[in-house]
Amino acid sequence: MSGEAVSDVVVVGAGIVGSAIARALAGTQLSVTLVEARDDVGDGTSKANTALLHTGFDATPGTLESRLVARGYQLLGDYAEQTGIPVERTGAMLVAWTEEESAALAGLVVKAERNGYRECGVVGADEVYRRVPDLGPGALAGLTVPGEAIICTWTTNLALATDAVARGARLLRGARVTGVEVGPEHTTLHTTAGEVRGRWIVNAAGLGADTLDAEFGYERFTVVPRRGELLVFDKLTRPMVPLIVLAVPSSRGKGVLVSPTIYGNVMVGPTSENLQDRTATGTSEKGFDFLVSKGRALMPSLFDEEVTASYAGLRAATEHDDYLIDLDAAQRYVLVGGIRSTGLTSGMAVAEHVAGLLDRAGVDVTERDGLPPPPRMPNIGEAGLRPYQDRERVAADPEYGRIVCFCERVSAGEIRDTFDSPIPPADLDGLRRRTRVMNGRCQGFYCGAHTASLLQAGVAR
Repeated sequence: MSGEAVSDVVVVGAGIVGSAIARALAGTQLSVTLVEARDDVGDGTSKANTALLHTGFDATPGTLESRLVARGYQLLGDYAEQTGIPVERTGAMLVAWTEEESAALAGLVVKAERNGYRECGVVGADEVYRRVPDLGPGALAGLTVPGEAIICTWTTNLALATDAVARGARLLRGARVTGVEVGPEHTTLHTTAGEVRGRWIVNAAGLGADTLDAEFGYERFTVVPRRGELLVFDKLTRPMVPLIVLAVPSSRGKGVLVSPTIYGNVMVGPTSENLQDRTATGTSEKGFDFLVSKGRALMPSLFDEEVTASYAGLRAATEHDDYLIDLDAAQRYVLVGGIRSTGLTSGMAVAEHVAGLLDRAGVDVTERDGLPPPPRMPNIGEAGLRPYQDRERVAADPEYGRIVCFCERVSAGEIRDTFDSPIPPADLDGLRRRTRVMNGRCQGFYCGAHTASLLQAGVAR
């Protein structure tokens, strides 16, 4: 690939934030190219997080992050309804285990109200245990956050990228930026897949945002990969965790949570470990031991059940306490950096904010008429109707009744459909994020070989 044409905007990074920006700008008269270093969208920081649709109740008031999370909560909630992104409005409970934590709850209510969220309430121990009976002994009080929800981060990313492509954005995968030349009329990005040219460049490169920022002459932040490890429990444990159980934040961070997942499991984590290696997504014995010790104190009976998987993700932490979003008019360059795990919730609001910056810089970002409707995404959430459960669908096409992955009830029809989609999977991990195949109790031991053959056949089509 060698981009002969010059796009009006090139967005670097096809995670949730970059895909949301590309989608927003592709809805205007601007020509947009979305560049991703990896072979699939959402294959970096966006794929491995705690997957919460976050009210922003505990954000630092007055920050850009707090404003964009609150706005993004509404935007993504509405978009999920339009596209079928799985969401469960479970609510959350912060549990206080010490007198100090209990005394902090009233302040958290005030903080939430300063962030525009007024639904929090302090409850006593009896109410805490009524809502979460399997909590360990010793809870003193709790803070209810009824608006917190769980969401499918994989489908969110894919929906935004698919929508961007449907609106006319060009998606280039496997195109890692290796150099930048800023010219008088446009900027040339040298990538592993050839040259890409754009009049404006938007840096939404996540873990690589500081490196790309340096190509434009800046030294304003450093990304520190912060590894978060999580444990996933068998689906039989889901009734034990009817809502998201959060720790009371302290100077050491937000602590370990226990949460249901959109796929019917229970998740415990994350750890928080600063690293140097930006590719270190492996789990560790130290992290496992930490989560077991912390989690067992929170909910002892949960740890009598089976852990079916563990995984780790890297957050793009920086030395700053807020998002770094800035426009350089002279170089026609926008930095979107320091977007931590809240980027899942805030991504669409970040896109709206970036469009506003471009508008003030003289770029016409008026939404054009005749946009295609948002894509309707396949449901991979446990709370909704799955294809194998849909009798009419199976009757019309028996492939939806032919199960490939028995742990997650993934059908051959769903796998086939991914290869007919606008952004087909490039590997097994991409196929897993689109269907849940190999994501269950046996982790692909039973279906792995068959799934690999289906992938090979699909890619070869």
